[in-house]
Amino acid sequence: MYLENIVFDAVDPRRVGTFWQELLGCEQLTDSPEGFETRLAIPGGPTLDLCFQPVPVPPAEPVRLHLDLLGGPDRDTVVASALRLGARHLDIGQGDVPWVVLGDPESNAFCVMEDRAAHVDTGPIATLPLDSADPDRDARFWAWLTGWSAPAEDPRTLRHPSLRGPLLALCEEPAAKTDAKNRMHLDLRLEAGDDPGEVAAQISARGGREIHPGWGELPWRVYQDPSGNEFCVLPAG
Repeated sequence: MYLENIVFDAVDPRRVGTFWQELLGCEQLTDSPEGFETRLAIPGGPTLDLCFQPVPVPPAEPVRLHLDLLGGPDRDTVVASALRLGARHLDIGQGDVPWVVLGDPESNAFCVMEDRAAHVDTGPIATLPLDSADPDRDARFWAWLTGWSAPAEDPRTLRHPSLRGPLLALCEEPAAKTDAKNRMHLDLRLEAGDDPGEVAAQISARGGREIHPGWGELPWRVYQDPSGNEFCVLPAG
């Protein structure tokens, strides 16, 4: 099982997907009524697909998962590129911080980060911060799900075994998860030989749960992590 997709809910998937594709330098995969997909390949590291799925109304809160983009010495250049492509500055109460907070064309918040030693070899996405009620617990849960690991000095931050690609950071949540679906989520993909039933049992044993949100007949299964964040497990393909 491995992390495959970062999924955005979008009223206009093509508009939002094209924004992220151009900003991150991704390769387009699909553009159809079912959604827009583009691929971010990290040399020597993971391949992540950004998927933009249509929803009938603009996504609302909660924003429990977002993207932190690599900035460093090029922070202002990245910010200028994002603004040119249709981003705008956002004030989410961040105060005086060394990073820049922006919103994409549908107001998905993201950050362009200052220079950090941990961001070596991440590629254009430096970190995937995910809100958590218990970051230590959830880091263990997501490490099992993804096969990523954390250094001893920072057990709440996970990285692909190649030590390349974005970090997955479990962060203290500012408020508990509500019944509202997250506007962004992650998808895992089963590999040949993985038993879907055993995976479901292990998710439950580790504090997650399967949910049945009534989205019709789906080829994948939908879960929540121990803090209530949705994720999907896709069949081996």
